[in-house]
Amino acid sequence: MVFSSLVFLCIFLPAVLILHTVIRNRKAQNGLLLAASLLFYAYGEPVYVFLMLASALFNYVFALLIEKKGGKLWVVPAVAVNLGVLAVFKYAGFLVSNLNALTGLSLRVPAIALPIGISFFTFQALSYVIDVYRGQAAAQRNYAKVLLYISFFPQLIAGPIVRYRDIAHEIDTRAADREQIASGLRRFAVGLGKKVLIANTMGAAADAVFGAGAQVLNVPAAWIGAVAYLMQIYYDFSGYSDMAIGLGRMFGFHFRENFDHPYLASSVQDFWRRWHISLSSWFRDYVYIPLGGNRKGKARTVLNRVIVFFLTGLWHGASWTFVVWGLFHGALLLLEEAVPFLKRIPKALGHVLTLLAVTLGFVVFRADSLPEAFAFLGRMFSGFDFSASAMVLPVRLLTPFFLAMLAAAVLCSGVLHRFTDRLAAVEADAAAGGKAAAAQAVSYALALLLLVWCVIRLAGSSYNPFIYFRF
Repeated sequence: MVFSSLVFLCIFLPAVLILHTVIRNRKAQNGLLLAASLLFYAYGEPVYVFLMLASALFNYVFALLIEKKGGKLWVVPAVAVNLGVLAVFKYAGFLVSNLNALTGLSLRVPAIALPIGISFFTFQALSYVIDVYRGQAAAQRNYAKVLLYISFFPQLIAGPIVRYRDIAHEIDTRAADREQIASGLRRFAVGLGKKVLIANTMGAAADAVFGAGAQVLNVPAAWIGAVAYLMQIYYDFSGYSDMAIGLGRMFGFHFRENFDHPYLASSVQDFWRRWHISLSSWFRDYVYIPLGGNRKGKARTVLNRVIVFFLTGLWHGASWTFVVWGLFHGALLLLEEAVPFLKRIPKALGHVLTLLAVTLGFVVFRADSLPEAFAFLGRMFSGFDFSASAMVLPVRLLTPFFLAMLAAAVLCSGVLHRFTDRLAAVEADAAAGGKAAAAQAVSYALALLLLVWCVIRLAGSSYNPFIYFRF
């Protein structure tokens, strides 16, 4: 089940929200959210729900042992088992295939179905046991609360990656009054709009271009496909994060922001401060800094960053396209630091170069193989066939694409963010009085219209892909 499905919007969410609002006992509320989360996951993964139950139990026990006995005796096997489970279910086929290619062996390649969201809930579990080991969080004595933290449906299958210490107190003590619920619904509607109205439209164009094959593309078609995917992946994932943050708020939980207008970045380093913040900060705190960060000389710093970006790419999927995408960004970061001139270029030029680099990188990310990626990149700069057949993109998709592209560009500029900041300031200003109430009423009315529009679009279309669903 995904947030942009009619089953979730029309049945699951209303039922859970109404019950959570009616129930006043915190223990009963937690029980409801836990049951709803397990049902949410089992709806798409009825077997692998037991894997998640086992993961939560394992990490619950090890956190208690780590807190009681201390030292690396327990944290090392806890980390090893978590990574081992991830390796078996996500990377076993990839590893065996590459071993066969390198050695000429003919080992059977395991065909293991990928559990939905395994990368997200495994990283949450890892942050929990490591934080207990570091003394940054207390081990939870109640298994059901650990399970609720790991399985909580708003952030279960696509993040943001939530750290236990950030919401531990809200599991027991939280407030979900009418204002919180309304604010959460408004944020959810914005995220759903990003996903349904922009990401899906961009996705249809990207699929048509990438699906045609690089050999038949010309320059305009290749660039349309690349830009369409650039916008699809951002609005798909940031929209999902908005929905997750809004859902959390409806139930009294506060998740940290996961995106900060990444396409306004003026450097690759700036881009990674703004893109998938929960993942980049996770790798910083649990990989880069433990490896030594930038404290052990330039050579070690370079190695540490290469390791981090290799793992960042691999985290996204068992394919060399993801690995190359990660290493490409790592190389750009090292280049920015190694060439002082790049730090002095005008901000506008830095923005253009960064956006160009990110666009090219996402072509590799989107491609099914490295040869396909390089062929596509080649057509972006050398496909000078301007016959009608080389345009590939069906005429019926051109108008929706350009309209969605216009909306995407406007929202990327930060207009919506400035509007919501201004709205929040007005709502918080006690002196604003009727002005604040009017602004709030208008914002909620617009959010309701957006929600209804999205439901109508979903009811009339079967095209509703979700990029991060497979991670």
